Amino acid sequence: MKKDLLYIKDMSKDEIFSILDTAKDMRVFLDKGERKLNILSGMNVTTLFYENSTRTRVSFENAAKIMGASTSSISVATSSVQKGETLIDTGKNLEFMLSDYFVIRHSQSGGPLHLAKNTNARVINAGDGMNEHPTQALLDAYTMRDRFKEFKGLNVTIVGDIKHSRVARSNIYLLTKLGAKVTVCAPRTLLPIDIEKTGVKYEDCIEKAAKGADVVMALRMQLERQKSALFPSQKEFHYYYGVKAHHIGKDTMMMHPGPCNRGLDISSSAYEHENSVILPQVTNGVAVRMAILQLLK
Repeated sequence: MKKDLLYIKDMSKDEIFSILDTAKDMRVFLDKGERKLNILSGMNVTTLFYENSTRTRVSFENAAKIMGASTSSISVATSSVQKGETLIDTGKNLEFMLSDYFVIRHSQSGGPLHLAKNTNARVINAGDGMNEHPTQALLDAYTMRDRFKEFKGLNVTIVGDIKHSRVARSNIYLLTKLGAKVTVCAPRTLLPIDIEKTGVKYEDCIEKAAKGADVVMALRMQLERQKSALFPSQKEFHYYYGVKAHHIGKDTMMMHPGPCNRGLDISSSAYEHENSVILPQVTNGVAVRMAILQLLK
């Protein structure tokens, strides 16, 4: 592994499978009820979040504590960033306070890369702007592999706000790299330009997109990133593009990276469907992040 984990786009298949294989061992450890390893004893993991987070931040903090590391959590809203301190100066100061890892979420694409180039600490991208969210894609991949074993030929449909979703980008990079067939479904206003050039298929009808899918993944509508209305109304979006129970086949896995907006990107019946793995995904996230911390040691 390299010093940092920044982008799925730059990772090799071997690096991806190394993380997934290690995460499998970590999940077995967690399933036994174990909560303490000493692999990172004496090390410090600092979470540095310039945007809000619940799942990703807590997942990394729990993973670090289970691995035996101490943790520091920096809330940018109450930090020296509000006094004008730059990202690099923040990183340098925290490094000299003996931070060994930075888990960073930044509102600007490239923020984690910029930090990684200017610190000796390991840097893990926890989401940068509308660019990537690599650890989410890795935990999604782990969840799919646990059920389907292979990626080659797997039919994955991603529905929702593709344009603004770093989760969608990282999943598209990972899944196409490993041989899965990816279909995206959204109104054209919520698609990146030239989306088909990434190797995915576009379908504007959710009924057609979900038919025969092994996995249906709904995405959160990212209203905070939209500078203008890109669809007529939330009610209309849910009617045409919200994932509902009847879109989930008897063998279809239902996924969502969270947070879920019930009644917008997903219905309650789909969220609570017997084929939903939305909550098991969260536990898988702890195992995957434990694996990443170990492999970057």
